[in-house]
Amino acid sequence: MKKVLFLALSALTALPMVASAKPDAFTVDTGHSGVSFQIRHFFSEVPGRFTDFNGKIVWDAEKPEASSVEITVHAKSINTDNTNRDGHLQSPDFFDAANHPTMTFKSTSVKAKDDKTLTVVGDLTVKGITKKTTIEVVRLGVMELGGGKAKAGFKTSFTIDRKDFGITWNKNLDAGGTVLGDEVPVTVLIEADRAVAAN
Repeated sequence: MKKVLFLALSALTALPMVASAKPDAFTVDTGHSGVSFQIRHFFSEVPGRFTDFNGKIVWDAEKPEASSVEITVHAKSINTDNTNRDGHLQSPDFFDAANHPTMTFKSTSVKAKDDKTLTVVGDLTVKGITKKTTIEVVRLGVMELGGGKAKAGFKTSFTIDRKDFGITWNKNLDAGGTVLGDEVPVTVLIEADRAVAAN
């Protein structure tokens, strides 16, 4: 009996340790991603986007709370398809791009809300002002491409009050109200590439 027990223990200790899956590091594929927004102008919603941004995502499928995201957007890349308006938006009246060239979001916590949705809390910095912000992120999936390469997709939509970040320029209307709205819906669509270690 002792011999059988000894052999069983020996067999168990001889088994290789099963390593848990490591978190995957992804970099944002800017050619297939987008950062866009809308703002009320009188009654309509005027769209805009930023064309220069980058980011990295750490995704842990087994332990989502170990995941993280960091995105940087360059203020001078704002594009509303109107050169004069874009110049005004880069000025101190709005983003003050010369003194605050970047806007950033850095996560501080990630929690799985359900099978597809993550609740991400992080520090959003715009025009030098940082606010703790909570966003809901939808996981679109991860596709293996072979050779260690993979694509991952994420999307989020949330709304911020521009006045919270010192962007207060507006014009009052004689009939009442203002030219611009304060609430700004933001949409971020991300396609990202898994970082493959060099051999």
